Amino acid sequence: MSHPAVTVLLATRNGGKYLRAQLDSLAAQTLPPARVMISDDGSADDTRTIIRAFAAENPALRVSLLDGPGQGAAMNFRFLLMQAPEETGFVALCDQDDVWLPDRLARAARMLAGAEGPALYCARSWEWDEKRDRRRLSRPAPSRPGFRHALVQNIAGGNTMLLNRAALALMREAGREVRELVVHDWWIYQVLSGAGARIVHDDRPVLLYRQHAGNLIGANRGVSAKLRRLGFMLTGGYREWVRINIENLNAARHLLTPEAQEILDRFARARNGSLPERLAMLRRTGLHRHGRLAQATLYLAALLRRL
Repeated sequence: MSHPAVTVLLATRNGGKYLRAQLDSLAAQTLPPARVMISDDGSADDTRTIIRAFAAENPALRVSLLDGPGQGAAMNFRFLLMQAPEETGFVALCDQDDVWLPDRLARAARMLAGAEGPALYCARSWEWDEKRDRRRLSRPAPSRPGFRHALVQNIAGGNTMLLNRAALALMREAGREVRELVVHDWWIYQVLSGAGARIVHDDRPVLLYRQHAGNLIGANRGVSAKLRRLGFMLTGGYREWVRINIENLNAARHLLTPEAQEILDRFARARNGSLPERLAMLRRTGLHRHGRLAQATLYLAALLRRL
């Protein structure tokens, strides 16, 4: 089956230790990318040398190396989205330390083929401990993906994302006014779901998500991870993230559906209101997180004014 051309957007910074394995997995795709755009955020290791060697060995992939904005990984991906060619059929986001399974691009492109309007693909992954050669499936998709979920939780892994041309155009427009981001994949999920895009979450894993000490986020599983997230919420970290997200969504509100605009406005007002207003807002808007514990944490945040 033929598909529109895919442009891979890869953000790097001091990724030399694992980068070559990721690049080789791009070259091994059953649907090879038509272009690979790499934005390097000031690497001090051999990252750029590895990229140049790979580009010379794989001229068909049209590898280009850009200087990143120097504002962290999330803003580096925002920069790449703004630089991606408008005429590309799809854009796939890529982390520097994973390994893609051979059908990662072909499967994603097939599942978005024929989509009318903007569409976003994301998938599960294998959380991979290379040292012990252990794999564990990432969390399944929420039962109701969409803006009511995206506003309070992200489950769309950026390293699995594929956007069609219409979705790319929306994100380029949304990115014009962005000055800071919490994480790029949450931002993409929020904007596209709020704009009424089709959200496809594949239950099949498409890559090896390498777990190591340098992960910016990692799999975030287990009791210790839950305690860290609880502490982050109690100390106001989650509330600050919500503030940044609301600011970015308001900057892109002309892209959102009327329903999403109303939900966003109710959420923004009530999070600073009284306790009855906060709880009533959750009931009336239907905001939800995936899983009973996560949903309970959402209500705890509302009770403690940490939304």
